[in-house]
Amino acid sequence: MTDRQSTILKTLGITALALGGLAVANTLAARAAERRYPPDGRFVTVDGVRLHYMEAGEGPPVVLLHGNVSALGDWLASGLFDRLAQNHRVIAFDRPGMGHSDRPRDRAWTPEDQADVLAEAFAVLGIENAVVAGHSYATLVALALALDHPRTVKGLALIAGYYFPTKRVDAVMVAPVAAPVLGDLLRHTVSPPFSKAVMPLMIKTLFSPRPVPEHLTETFPAALTTRPGQLRANAQDGVTMAPAADRLQHRYADVAVPVAIFAGHEDRIVSQEDQSGRLHHVLPNSTLHWVPDCGHMVHHADPDLVVRRIDELSAEGAPLRVAAQR
Repeated sequence: MTDRQSTILKTLGITALALGGLAVANTLAARAAERRYPPDGRFVTVDGVRLHYMEAGEGPPVVLLHGNVSALGDWLASGLFDRLAQNHRVIAFDRPGMGHSDRPRDRAWTPEDQADVLAEAFAVLGIENAVVAGHSYATLVALALALDHPRTVKGLALIAGYYFPTKRVDAVMVAPVAAPVLGDLLRHTVSPPFSKAVMPLMIKTLFSPRPVPEHLTETFPAALTTRPGQLRANAQDGVTMAPAADRLQHRYADVAVPVAIFAGHEDRIVSQEDQSGRLHHVLPNSTLHWVPDCGHMVHHADPDLVVRRIDELSAEGAPLRVAAQR
């Protein structure tokens, strides 16, 4: 064996040991995160998928669907869950692969796939004619529910959504993490510490131009979002988002329920003038609500407005104005 070959073998051995150490450390960190943020709700299993959800209150049903790199705890942190529970039966789901919900490898988990599973959960839980609120990526899931399972949805509240395809650098960056073999290696080794390192900047960007709420570190389970399993779900959602918007945009005119659209002009994640503003013109029975000095986290910035409009959507026979702004 030459010196060069010996050096290569030593380097490979050291690399393998380092990656193995990272995998062990990441597994321990994931277990610690799950102990710190245990499931506070219940579970329902449909189509082989175990979904975690929280439920409270009585009255007309409202379903809350969180965005990407998130969990149902975001609705708790914003206060929206508790406010809605005063007058509604409110159900917040961990979407498949997020929080404490499973994401089997047997499908692509497009927004349509997620809507199909959620519709089955609605049937088991007796949820009918619900106002479905979706934030960010979940606005596509909410729209797919209204289009493919119209009897389950009475109205939509779409918050800081993405509706029309664009070129997104973030989708290209996460694509390797979503890949079957390379993704498994990355998710169990280098991706978790990298994700933890960039998480503070990402959260700051989400809330910009407003400050990050002081209570967020205690109320939002950020540590759950950087586990290897959820990193796969995060990456898959990032990769499927633009193609899904491309498919669904041709069907938006078929949305038969009233829709309340919420957006901030200062959104640094999604250009809302190009997305929410355009969707409002496509949907004849929609209202558009601009929240001033607000970025991507509209439901944190003005939860009163979101609750008020959800109440309006939920009220029997209550008409929606053709356009509304704030």
